[in-house]
Amino acid sequence: MATSPVSGLLASFQEHYDDLLQFLTRRMSDRQRAADVAQETYLKLVKVDDQAVRVLHARSFIFRVAGNLAIDALRREQRLAASHEDSDGDTPIACPAPPPEAALLARERLQILDQALLQLSGNARQALLLNRVEGLTQAQIAQRLGVSESMVAKYIGQALRHCRDWLKHNHD
Repeated sequence: MATSPVSGLLASFQEHYDDLLQFLTRRMSDRQRAADVAQETYLKLVKVDDQAVRVLHARSFIFRVAGNLAIDALRREQRLAASHEDSDGDTPIACPAPPPEAALLARERLQILDQALLQLSGNARQALLLNRVEGLTQAQIAQRLGVSESMVAKYIGQALRHCRDWLKHNHD
């Protein structure tokens, strides 16, 4: 099982930037906000690189980080909009960054899940990542993999069960 240093993430980020920006634009419904999240993703990857963490499947990791940052940005925008409606602006806003312990636990959990993904068949792993990371529908995945939609559903179910069980047995 080969791992690549995170510095490879920065090269992978550049290689997949167009796909990442398209993914984020779909999530954010706005290309400029998506570009902001892509920049935030790059800065996060630089910090991970400074910690010399090893990552399996750089592209999946980058999309996962970007997706999480997009969710955080959308939640921040919703909180700001709600606070502007509900108050006169005197209410402090909590820092959205997780505490260091939570970040460490999340990083460990990601490494365990990466190991679980390596145990899956190629089609099951690819179906899960295409669905959960890239946001493709089961019909799109079926077309890409050359299988039926019901087979894609089976692959995704199998992958989710495997990852859940792997996480339960390796994170106690």
